[in-house]
Amino acid sequence: MRILLATNNQHKAREFTRILPEFSVLRPIDVGLDFDFPETGTSFLENAYGKALHLLDAATSSGDLERYALDAVWADDSGICVHALENRPGVYSARYGDTPEAPAPQDRKNQLLLRELSGSPDRNAHYVCCAVAALTGDRFAIVQEAWHGQIASRPSEGTGGFGYDPVFFLPDLGCTAADISDREKDLRSHRGKAARRLAAALLHPE
Repeated sequence: MRILLATNNQHKAREFTRILPEFSVLRPIDVGLDFDFPETGTSFLENAYGKALHLLDAATSSGDLERYALDAVWADDSGICVHALENRPGVYSARYGDTPEAPAPQDRKNQLLLRELSGSPDRNAHYVCCAVAALTGDRFAIVQEAWHGQIASRPSEGTGGFGYDPVFFLPDLGCTAADISDREKDLRSHRGKAARRLAAALLHPE
């Protein structure tokens, strides 16, 4: 199957390409589309569904849906929910710590999270990924998954993953998500679980 991924994030596109070897994964830039969707929703579902339908409409209007023989448009929204912070930054994870003048670099977001949790005995947190595959405006599938862990006391020096992975500690492994292999992460992560469930719904719809 050929899917058009509603993201400009290279890290996400790389993960989905790894997780979905039976799919041909294209980004908007690959089909000449300028994709930009304001993530103003208050839930992961609202943002993911909005992105999927927005890109589906653009690909249909431009003729790219037929030109590239696309089977579905795929979108996701994800973030980290920290229990002691009432599940913040959550749906605002990508904009956490940003100012009106400029977005904050990821290492600054991680440090802000650690400062907000300073002294808190509750370090529990979970990642969320809501994934939506839109085949037409009236045909779509939705999956939401989670990955539970804790917030570390300091960032890991591991070079794997991206986003909040250097501070997302996995108690059963004794390390952060930035310290494990891509294969291990894909098996465990919120995005890996959501992608495999959504892929199964597309490949075996009956």
